[in-house]
Formats: sequence, structure tokens, C-alpha cells
Amino acid sequence: MMGSYIPGRTVYHASGGYRGDGKTDAKDAAIIADQARMRRDLQPLRPGDEIAVELRILTSRRADLVADRTRAINRLRAQLLEYFPALERAFDYSTSKAALILLTGYQTPDGLRRAGAAELAAWLRKRKARNADAVASKALAAANAQHTIVPGQHLAATVVARLAKEVMALDIEIDDTETMIEERFRRHRHAEIILSMPGFGVVLGAEFLAATGGDICGFDSVDRLAGVSGLAPVPRDSGRISGNLKRPRRYHRRLLRACYLSAQIAIRTDAASRTYYDRKRSEGKTHTQAVLALARRRLNVVWAMLRDGTAYQPAPTAAAA
Repeated sequence: MMGSYIPGRTVYHASGGYRGDGKTDAKDAAIIADQARMRRDLQPLRPGDEIAVELRILTSRRADLVADRTRAINRLRAQLLEYFPALERAFDYSTSKAALILLTGYQTPDGLRRAGAAELAAWLRKRKARNADAVASKALAAANAQHTIVPGQHLAATVVARLAKEVMALDIEIDDTETMIEERFRRHRHAEIILSMPGFGVVLGAEFLAATGGDICGFDSVDRLAGVSGLAPVPRDSGRISGNLKRPRRYHRRLLRACYLSAQIAIRTDAASRTYYDRKRSEGKTHTQAVLALARRRLNVVWAMLRDGTAYQPAPTAAAA
């Protein structure tokens, strides 16, 4: 027997229609059972295939790690800004691994000046940092711009070093997680079909499979899939007001993310997607509205590809025709 999913929001609002203000586990159970008996619009629980379940676990873990990395970098920059603002401005610590390596050993202006450019560059090269000479030169220039010792500098430097090591450790764990994601994603029967669609890579493709359960047959139609992903507008009509369409409030955030980001990437890499985006912008739509419209159009294509088991084929141009 297949179970059905009743959202907590549905049970919460339904409880207002039952007698009494009390709330007990027995009453909640009775409401849930009554709703399951009466409602015909509940979605059946689809467990998904084994690979899709594993991808859901791994993509969720990767999202947590990326968020932790962002928080650690923000803390690192905030701490540097308190006692060594010149070094905080010198590098983009979200992209420069060499700058993070530098902070594990040197975090103060006087420490950088004592080491000198040659020693810093040699120290960085020993730890396989890229552009060691350029990084050492920028760090030394930042140190020469500040000769003031700030109270608490020694402890702040210790915190910065630990945060830099934390970011580097998170980078390693993110890489390991992405390796596991790719290994499992490429074993899925739909992997090559999804990768053939412009804008989809391994990570976004894995998020799409994880969000859909690995099989679009669980959705009645592409319109239903668009509704779940938040790409289908919903009516907000009342009385004489009709045709008023709004963004939905309840949808699958991870699925919308995969569709939206892949559409953004396709705008830069696919001529047909760029043409459609430019047309929507010329109609007066904002960037976000145009990308959402493109994502909705692309979802029709992905649906047809997965339904028919065929890879993406670009539409022939007028010249080719």
C-alpha cells in the first residue's frame, strides 16, 4: 500500500475547521487521518531510486559545506578587518588558495615584514601555492602600509590562522563530496541525457535528479513538474479581478535552484537560450523574470528528452535549413 504525503501547513490550516481550541496528539492524529480519508489531491510518497536517494544526501551535504565555507570566509575577513585591513583588501579569500595558505603562517604586518619577500615566496612555493612571488609581493605591500599594532592583535592572528585552516579543510571535503556526487550521477540512466542539455553540469544535474526522485514518471505532466519547481505562476483571482498571476509560495526550492542556475549558464553558453532571453528582456521583463521564463521553456525540453530517452539536439538554424 502506497502512502500519501500531507504537508504540515495543510494539517495546521485544516485544524481550524474542527471543534474545540485544544491541541493534543490524539486530536492531531484524528485530523491527519480524516484529511487522508477525505482529500483526493494528496501526492503519493515516491521513495525514488537508490542513486537518486544517494544524490539527495550528497547534494544536501555539499550545500551545507558550501554554506559553512562562506561563513568561515566572512568571519576571516571580518577578523582581518579589525586589525589588518590592508591585508583584508589585498586578496579575494573565496578564490585564492595561495592567500589562505599565507594566512596559516603569517597574519600580522610585523611578521610579514620580518620574513621579507624572498622568504615569503620560498615558504609559499614549498607549500605548492600558485603565483608565490606575486602573493608575497602583495602581502608585503599591505604590511608596509600599516605599522600600527592594534590591541588584541596576537589573539586575532591566531583566530585568523585557524579560520584559514578551516576553509582549506572545507575545500578538501567539498572536493571529496563532489567526487562522490559525480561517480553516482554518471551511473544514473539519465545522466548523459541531462548533461547534453546546455547549462547542466554534474552538480546541477545531480540536484535535478535528487529533487525529482530520478524518474519524471512520478509527475503527471510537465505542467505538474513546473508547478512543483515553482516555474508555473498561480492565479490570485477574487471577485471581478481575474487573470492575476503571481509567483507560487510553495514549491521545491532545490529543484527551482537547479532549473534557474542552469538557465543562467545557458544564456552565456547557448545561442538559442541567449536569443530567447534577449527577446523576453525586449518585452520589458526584468532579468529574473526572463531567466524564469527561459527555465520554464527549458523544462519542457528536459521533460521530452527524459520521456523519449533522447539527448538534446539543437534546433537547425535558418542558414542550415
